[in-house]
Amino acid sequence: MKIFNLAEDNSILNSFISEIRDVKIQKDSMRFRRNIERIGEILGYEMSKSLQYNTTTIETPLGNCKMNLLNNDIVLCSILRAGVPLHNGLLNYFDDAENAFISAYRHHKKDPDSFEIIVEYLACPSLENKTLILADPMLATGQSMLATFEALKPFGKPKNVHLVSVIGAQEGVDFINENFSEDTHLWIGTIDPELSDKGYIVPGLGDAGDLAFGKKVQH
Repeated sequence: MKIFNLAEDNSILNSFISEIRDVKIQKDSMRFRRNIERIGEILGYEMSKSLQYNTTTIETPLGNCKMNLLNNDIVLCSILRAGVPLHNGLLNYFDDAENAFISAYRHHKKDPDSFEIIVEYLACPSLENKTLILADPMLATGQSMLATFEALKPFGKPKNVHLVSVIGAQEGVDFINENFSEDTHLWIGTIDPELSDKGYIVPGLGDAGDLAFGKKVQH
């Protein structure tokens, strides 16, 4: 798998990631969502450099010019609910993309420190021979990303697969590196060193879904 960790080079991305981590700033849900969206825009821009382009002639008021324009049938899939702001950021740049949504959540059994990934809701167009962008802001264990990808397989075989995350744990990055094909691309804002006993990224930022949309009641 090809891994593109944007934290390896300093950029304005550092500011947005620092704000979503900051325990004081992240309490502003609207700012948190907007920062995730802006991070999605940056990740989408960097990813766009690896996609396919065709040369097209554009007519201007004063003549014609040749432009290299994106030539990919893109399906953008995000994991609900935390993935919505990231989805919006990517969609700001890939505004012609088709869209898919899937719910994947951790189901804790008797042991609160162990869980399985449950996939329920899924809406998706055909993926056959298209470019799939699978977005999940927090790449913790990597199990949600893999479970989502497996659930999408009945919709066709994508030509290319790009995974997009804001923050990941090294363990989760290693997991998807082992379980996705070599030609998969991972675009990630930064990679943290470890997971907690409950499977949360450390230092991370907490629960992205709760920070974006409010706390949920667990059943």
